[in-house]
Amino acid sequence: MGVKQAIKSLDAFPRAEEHLLQKTRSGALVSVIGLGIMATLFLHELTYYLHTYTVHQMSVDLTRGQTLPIHINVTFPSLACDVLSVDAIDMSGKHEVDLDTNIWKLRLNSHGQIIGTEYLSDLVEKEHSHNHDDKDHNHDPEQKLHSHGFDEDAENLIKKVKQALTDGEGCRVYGVLDVQRVAGNFHISVHGLNIMVAQMIFEGAKHVNVSHIIHDLSFGPKYPGIHNPLDGTVRILHESSGIFKYYIKIVPTEYRYISKEVLPTNQFSVTEYFSPMNDFDRSWPAVYFLYDLSPITVTIKEEKRSFLHFITRLCAVLGGTFAVTGMLDRWMFRIIEAVTKPSASSMR
Repeated sequence: MGVKQAIKSLDAFPRAEEHLLQKTRSGALVSVIGLGIMATLFLHELTYYLHTYTVHQMSVDLTRGQTLPIHINVTFPSLACDVLSVDAIDMSGKHEVDLDTNIWKLRLNSHGQIIGTEYLSDLVEKEHSHNHDDKDHNHDPEQKLHSHGFDEDAENLIKKVKQALTDGEGCRVYGVLDVQRVAGNFHISVHGLNIMVAQMIFEGAKHVNVSHIIHDLSFGPKYPGIHNPLDGTVRILHESSGIFKYYIKIVPTEYRYISKEVLPTNQFSVTEYFSPMNDFDRSWPAVYFLYDLSPITVTIKEEKRSFLHFITRLCAVLGGTFAVTGMLDRWMFRIIEAVTKPSASSMR
């Protein structure tokens, strides 16, 4: 019996006799409120436990020999598709005029609706080959006359583009460029045109309106939570034109899912510069994207919270709520008792 009594003395939750317990309406109210709070906190902790979180780690980038995918989707509301070209140059000085990627152009009307589609192999490459043919035929006297008065193709192009500009046509350029994994730039401009043809169409570089809307610019597939700072950028020119330059710092990134799947991609930061045209500029307006790669790779890992962590938080939250509601019940009982006792004694 002594051992049983010793064990009973360790009981931290002694039971009172049923007839000694007093149930009150204030206690019922506090109990209902406490149960509601505990249920809400339980659901919150369960949601917190089931959701994954990410851990960021940094290391030196050791990748070599890979290409850099550039996803572009840009609208030029004031330039026709026939005059736009895409060009890329890397740090080694290599001029990419035969990009092994697909670029598409969508003709847009003045309301931004699609009215036609055209495939771009690379307008710069076409212009280079056109200029090469011109050099091969410069010995022909008739060809010299054409060079001053424009040949039939050039005249048709001038008429077509002028009509498109009059109708308010625009162009959306989208696709993927695969470039070498070194610093460089790509730009969208009217550089694919012969200078004299461009002069006849626009009557000066200041009239080339390179207003643009960047719908998407990314350097790889998207992962959960990524933010591409240029998405949704709108730059509309109302007066003189100029050259837009976006200086981009690319950070190689690996996203590791909870399923152990690895997604190699890139995130980036950007600064912007605009240079307005003046009467003495020999360059033509364009939109440049100048990029450089960081030597640091960021690894983002999805992780899940442990069940022990969930139980610990749950006990702390529910136990704390139970203790607080118990204190509130005792205070309310004492306050009500203190208020009602004097009234009962005065009735006597």
